[in-house]
Amino acid sequence: MSNGTPLGDFLRARRKALKPYQVGLPEHGRRRVPGLRREEVALLAGVSADYYVRLEQGRERSPSPQVVEAVAQALRLGPESADHLHRLCLAAFQRPRGRARPTVDPHLVRLMDGWAHTPAFVVGPALDVLAANAVAAALHSGFERFDNLARLVFTDPAGRGFYRDWERAARSCAAELRAAFGHDPGSARIAELVGELSRGSEEFAELWERHEVGGKAQDVKRLRHPAVGDLEIRFSAFAVNGAPHQQLVVYQAEPAGPTAAAFEQLHATAAGARWVGAALPGPTQP
Repeated sequence: MSNGTPLGDFLRARRKALKPYQVGLPEHGRRRVPGLRREEVALLAGVSADYYVRLEQGRERSPSPQVVEAVAQALRLGPESADHLHRLCLAAFQRPRGRARPTVDPHLVRLMDGWAHTPAFVVGPALDVLAANAVAAALHSGFERFDNLARLVFTDPAGRGFYRDWERAARSCAAELRAAFGHDPGSARIAELVGELSRGSEEFAELWERHEVGGKAQDVKRLRHPAVGDLEIRFSAFAVNGAPHQQLVVYQAEPAGPTAAAFEQLHATAAGARWVGAALPGPTQP
């Protein structure tokens, strides 16, 4: 983890990722540092260089929404990254103070259990798997533990074989975790996981320092299961009402296609099995 502030770390990373030509600025000679200079970002945002330096150094703690939006535009941030920047600028008293141990509504668990041929599971903000139906557990049976999506990608030996587009999965996973961090930079659980992954995976450490932001929505996954072979999966993620930052993830297959047949095989192997959720820490402290 960085010794800087979450806001400053994010601004520096996004500034260094931009080239002058991308924002319409000329390049004169060789630059000592990659990306834009602080003075150039300040110029593009319409603020003083001293003010922008204070933002990066954490000495300016309450920028106006107008200034934040101007900086987002100067850094050419997309919608998700701009929202992330606004969240990082929230004052401390506006942030969550701590959360109880995550639980999943029993009605939602029963609903997932009823989807015999559709893998479904619920994840928390740190991508911990909080609940899953039997076919989802069977789909991930090649892993040592089906308890955290980031661990599956970065530190479980089975990850690189399971995710056929591993680089894409890795980048997406790090971006999702970064987005969750923006909602609660003081989260002890996220800090613990980021530290563990950074020690166990050089790839994660490098991706984490990019400060790319992205969330789950809808996409296609290309997977390879050790027993049923290659899979082409359409997945969707839905916010769980009444449970902040929990998401229901549902995997679907094209009807009558090879992946649907593979799900049938997984259902057969999962019949009678009972998935046991991950053991997670208790309430987090502010």
